[in-house]
Amino acid sequence: MSRGFLLGKFLPPHRGHLMLCDFARHYCDELTILVASNPHEPIAGALRYEWMRELVPNARIVHFDKDVPQEPKDHPDFWRIWREIVASVHPEPIDFVFTSETYGERLALETGAKHVPFDPGRHVAAISGTAIRDNPYRHWDFLPAPVRAYYVKTVCLFGPESTGKSTLARKLAAHYGTIAAPEYGRTYCEEFGTYCTADDLRAIVKGQRALEYAAKRQANRFLILDTDRLMTALWADMLLGVRPPDLDAIEETADFYIFPDIDIPWADDGTRYFPGDDARRRFYAACRDELVKRGLPFASIGGEHDNRLKAAIAAVDKFFPEHFGP
Repeated sequence: MSRGFLLGKFLPPHRGHLMLCDFARHYCDELTILVASNPHEPIAGALRYEWMRELVPNARIVHFDKDVPQEPKDHPDFWRIWREIVASVHPEPIDFVFTSETYGERLALETGAKHVPFDPGRHVAAISGTAIRDNPYRHWDFLPAPVRAYYVKTVCLFGPESTGKSTLARKLAAHYGTIAAPEYGRTYCEEFGTYCTADDLRAIVKGQRALEYAAKRQANRFLILDTDRLMTALWADMLLGVRPPDLDAIEETADFYIFPDIDIPWADDGTRYFPGDDARRRFYAACRDELVKRGLPFASIGGEHDNRLKAAIAAVDKFFPEHFGP
């Protein structure tokens, strides 16, 4: 039974890291991966630890999250400190230390192991965590699905029914080469009927959250949302006349909202609630007030369907940096 060890910040994990881990896992019988983090880094160490547990399930993943010296120049006892850290997370003898870094030989010496280098010239995966953090969207192909989900930006079609949101969401997704997450409330109502209680709305929120989580992992830089959880709070106002506090407590909102006008005819698709102009105008005003009250960024668009698409694309391109393109 040979034991291998590697460590890294994985800030964030990328294809190069995963190739190193896969190489090490097939070189030895048992691999331990140490995720090293400190409280001052831009991505929480606990999240990186969870990512690595998911991405390398056939290795033992451990996490060290204390604020300790990061380089030999930082402390005269740097190597002693790190030797003790490694011993604390890997008390068993270590046969191989795997790295792509210059410190590999010394770390192996300190732990009584043999250094096994992997692609130190970065010929196989020419990328670094720094480059990804500077602009993850230019290096999208190097990111595994869980990390992509972290960086995905959400654009939500927001507003009352029958304003072309679903059609516009699909067209926006096609334009940006990504996917559109449908409205879970529609799926729920088609299955269980359109009469909704507060508990039904809670179930819709739960489904919408799960749908967004799953869709983010498949999205390409952007995720287009047909609606979001905030919209369910407004539906509570319209359907119940009161908003339960738990439906109002929305912790996560979209990064940007597209707010279509009601200047196109109302059309019945079998799940509509408010055919009258008065109710529609009231719902539209409530949606706008909600965006303003919460200080959420949005762009109002109107006109015919083709004009709405052009206006939505222009608004998204203006709000987000140019490097979000494919």
